[in-house]
Amino acid sequence: MLLKPNLENHCFGCGGANPDRMQLAFEQDDATRRIRGVFRIGAEYQGGPGFVHGGIVATLLDEVMAKVSRFEKDIAVTGELTVEYLKPVRVEEEVTVEGWEIERNGRLRMRQGEIRDSSGAVLARGRGKFVEIDPARFRPAAADETRRA
Repeated sequence: MLLKPNLENHCFGCGGANPDRMQLAFEQDDATRRIRGVFRIGAEYQGGPGFVHGGIVATLLDEVMAKVSRFEKDIAVTGELTVEYLKPVRVEEEVTVEGWEIERNGRLRMRQGEIRDSSGAVLARGRGKFVEIDPARFRPAAADETRRA
């Protein structure tokens, strides 16, 4: 199942309502319970010459691990993110980003993610602690300000 950017979401990574977004779209693999995306990250996201900025590498891993919530249809936000930068990610090089859950304990969700090049070599690895939140209590600050106006 293809997970396209939501046209009402302002998220930098995957939101469709943000004109400066990365426009990340992922696929949900129900059989393996993994989220996957294949991307070419442009030079506008470069750090050192020819390489994707480390913050963008972290963003890719955070996004793919967050999307794992789709399997349980819950909402979980990043509580902690650890990234291992193993090899440089080159701009315009096709990479596969994949995320999956490794543990659930109450509201805590432990997830892993990887970025691989076309040969399958792991370029970066992430581990995240995500915390499930109550959607009824989740309300962006911007929406609060709009309601008050």
